[in-house]
Amino acid sequence: MHRFFAPDIATTLTLPEEESRHCVRVLRLAEGDEIEVIDGCGTIFRCRIAIAHNKHCAVEILSQEECMPHWGAKIELAVAPTKNLDRIEWMAEKCTEMGIDRITPLLCTHSERKVLKTDRLHKILVAAMKQSLKAQLPQLDELTPIKDVINEDFSGQRFIAYCDESLPREERKSLPQVYDPNKDALVMIGPEGDFDPHEVEAALNAGFIPVTLGKSRLRTETAAMMAVAMMHTAKTVIES
Repeated sequence: MHRFFAPDIATTLTLPEEESRHCVRVLRLAEGDEIEVIDGCGTIFRCRIAIAHNKHCAVEILSQEECMPHWGAKIELAVAPTKNLDRIEWMAEKCTEMGIDRITPLLCTHSERKVLKTDRLHKILVAAMKQSLKAQLPQLDELTPIKDVINEDFSGQRFIAYCDESLPREERKSLPQVYDPNKDALVMIGPEGDFDPHEVEAALNAGFIPVTLGKSRLRTETAAMMAVAMMHTAKTVIES
């Protein structure tokens, strides 16, 4: 069954214009056809098309079902956007497919990208949510200074991954060894030039746990995906 995204479907009973166009003009669905609509907050609505209009397709809700994240505790990622925008978009897409609750683009001292427009990134997250059959859209923040993330009130686990050889490395633990899948978690990944030593020091002083993602030197977007994949794997191992 075709799936569409409409955050206000419960009150408007109408698909947004872009989704209406895709439903009626591209897929050629007609009145009486049944579709699924997700609100991005964890609810799946089974609907019947009432008015097949290519700008405001109206529906009748037949039933609804709560579909909360299968990974349980929250997974949040704070990552510095890469200079090449395609890479960070690809990373966000894949992390959404795996399952993530929040993505915070980081502005760091060594950041290659100082400006980030999130409109296109939001559309990518929506498409990835629908493609991977999820009903909850990850929270996408605007570009955020790293000090704000470090100082943010967060009751779960907080990790920072860095590779600078001049920084303390013997204290770092493998992420799967210290991650508790039953607790909310935030992992912070630096820019292509890595974190500034002062940023790492501030994070450690604030209670962040230094972690390693393996012996390979990874690109920013690869490290971000690796971290999310490791946390999902840890959850799967415990459940099995």
